[in-house]
Amino acid sequence: MSAKKKILLLATGGTIASKKSENGLKPQITPEELLEYIPQVKEFCEVSAIQLLNLDSSNMEPEHWKKIVHAIREYYDAYDGFVIAHGTDTMAYTAAALSYMIQNSTKPIVITGAQKPIDLEITDAKSNLIDSFLYAADEKSQGVQIVFDGKVIAGTRAKKVRSKSYNAFSSIDFPSLAVIQDGNIMRYLPMLPYEDEVRFYEELDENIFLMKLIPGIRPRVLQSIFENYDCIIVESFGVGGIPKSIADEFYRLCRQYPDKLVVMATQVAHEGSDMTVYEVGHDMKKYCRFLESYDMTLESVIAKTMWMLGNFDLHSIDVEDIFYRSINYDVIFGKNRKC
Repeated sequence: MSAKKKILLLATGGTIASKKSENGLKPQITPEELLEYIPQVKEFCEVSAIQLLNLDSSNMEPEHWKKIVHAIREYYDAYDGFVIAHGTDTMAYTAAALSYMIQNSTKPIVITGAQKPIDLEITDAKSNLIDSFLYAADEKSQGVQIVFDGKVIAGTRAKKVRSKSYNAFSSIDFPSLAVIQDGNIMRYLPMLPYEDEVRFYEELDENIFLMKLIPGIRPRVLQSIFENYDCIIVESFGVGGIPKSIADEFYRLCRQYPDKLVVMATQVAHEGSDMTVYEVGHDMKKYCRFLESYDMTLESVIAKTMWMLGNFDLHSIDVEDIFYRSINYDVIFGKNRKC
């Protein structure tokens, strides 16, 4: 009989570890207490636990991602897998960020949480945690994934689509990697072995601005955005483009600040961008140093841009080569979507 896998639980707070306080739910349950609610995991793995953070995940920031990566790097050789207990509100951002900051990991790095605290009689916390340890202890698991409500979602494809229901996360325009039912893992996609060694990145540059377009948007804030940020991500309508109400000023600033990187994303959850469709998108190519998100989720676009800016000199590399290089399933079709 093979030895049990050694799994490290990294607790970061979130609803799963919360109790009621005078002002609402607040993370208070320790990782050791979390494990007391799921004693059955001892049957298939050995678990150690660390209280790494204790946050409502609305307060999760890139500095905290660095701390998580640093801890996994420190303990990487000592454990067979990792489970991160995390709040749901920013879980998709964390999963995307860790996908770029920890690449080619042959050991699973599983992120999970819950919509209800684990100390309640009716809660999804216990099943999510048990499923996460089961997946982390499986020989075929690797890389950064979210395990939630019986689904295994690639770290770059997840989006929180429901604020209260147990099926809070969807895998956007990509199948779930597996489902977990009654203690059984049913895989939809084979895990191909990584060709390169695991690599950790602990640098991020968060000097980016997400500009969400709304009907009637005016150009008043554009000058300040271009002056103060290295990258502007435009969350556009539909398949992508700059509306007439801000176009003149936007393109003037693109010419004034040619080193700024502009990334065109979309507010639409499914099917991605395609700026070749309409005139409002076509004009971008004339004026801007820009990238297009295509089928990437917005969470992945934000995290990947932070990772790129933090680890590469964008003036000495092929920016498109880095941005469109598929990492943990983040780019499915990309620039070749019509092929």
